Amino acid sequence: MSMAPIVEAVDLARHYQVRQGLFAGSATLKALRGTSFSMPAGRTLAVVGESGCGKSTLARLVTLIEHPTSGILRLDGIDAGTAGKSALRELRRKVQIVFQDPYGSLNPRKKVGAILEEPLAINTAMSAEERANAAREMMARVGLRPEYYYRYPHMFSGGQRQRIAIARALMLRPKLVVLDEPVSALDVSIQAQVLNLLIDLQEELTLTYLFISHDLSVVRHFADEVMVMYLGRAVEQGSRDAIFSAPKHPYTRALLSSTPIADPRRRGERIKLVGELPSPIAPPPGCAFHPRCAYANERCRAEFPESIDTGGQLVACHGVEEGRIDETQSQGATF
Repeated sequence: MSMAPIVEAVDLARHYQVRQGLFAGSATLKALRGTSFSMPAGRTLAVVGESGCGKSTLARLVTLIEHPTSGILRLDGIDAGTAGKSALRELRRKVQIVFQDPYGSLNPRKKVGAILEEPLAINTAMSAEERANAAREMMARVGLRPEYYYRYPHMFSGGQRQRIAIARALMLRPKLVVLDEPVSALDVSIQAQVLNLLIDLQEELTLTYLFISHDLSVVRHFADEVMVMYLGRAVEQGSRDAIFSAPKHPYTRALLSSTPIADPRRRGERIKLVGELPSPIAPPPGCAFHPRCAYANERCRAEFPESIDTGGQLVACHGVEEGRIDETQSQGATF
C-alpha cells in the first residue's frame, strides 16, 4: 500500500463576512484559523472537537466545495489553489463526500439506479449499459440487493440509505472520501455495520478517509490518526493509540474524559470545562483555549502557541512546551 500523501494542508484558513445587524455592519467570522496536516494513502484521519470548532468547514475545503481564504491545499500532489479548470474537474472526481443525513443527501425523485448512475453520466463517456452495470456492481459491493435498483430513497431504512450514499460516493472510484458524521444519525447496531463496511471498502479499494465525528468511541474503533480541533485550529495531532492512551493538551484530556466507558471496573475523574466555546468572530488573544483552561498563565493569555513535536504528537500548548503539564496528569483520560 502506497504511503504517499493524498492530502497536504498548510496553514489552511477560511473566513466569512457575516452581518451583525441592521446598523452594526459586517464582521469577520474565522471558521478556520490556520490548520496543517498530511494524510497518507489508505489511512483514516479523524477530526474531532466541539460543534463550531471548524470540522465541517475543513470538510468543505478538502472537497473543493469552498476555497480557503489563505493557506495551501494539495490533493494528490496538485495545488488546488493554482489548478486550472480541467485539473480541478479531475480533482473533484478524486474527492467525494458522504453526509450525515443520508435521506437529505439523496434526490427523493430519483430511483437508486439513477442516483448511482448520475456521477458517471456527468463525468464519463460510459454508455447507458456500462453505467447500469457499474451501478449494480457497486450496489452488490455495499450490500444492497439487486431489486433495490428500481426503488426510491424513501422506501429504505436509514442504514440502507447510507449504503446508497456510500455507493454513490464511490462510483467515480475516488482516492479520498470525506465522511461527515456518517453514522451519527443511525442506530448503534446499524452504526457498527456501516463502519465495518467502510473498513472493508477501504482495504479493498485503498481508500483514504477524512472522518469528521464527535463520537470518540467511534473514532477509537475507526481511525488511524486523530486531529483535535478547537475554535478553528488543530490543538493536538497524533496516532489514535497515542491520543487515547496519553493525551497531552488539556482540551484533548477533557474531551476524552467525557467519553462513556462500558466497563464499571475502570473509573476516572471527569474533567469539566468551565464556560462556553468562544465566538469565532472575536476569538480570545493568545491561546484560544485559555479562558477555559486550568493551567493557563499570562503567556497563554498573550502569546499564540505554535504546534510542537512532543515525540510523535503535535501539540499547540505553552503548558506542555514548558513542562507545566506533566505526563501523570494525562492519565485521567485513559480510563
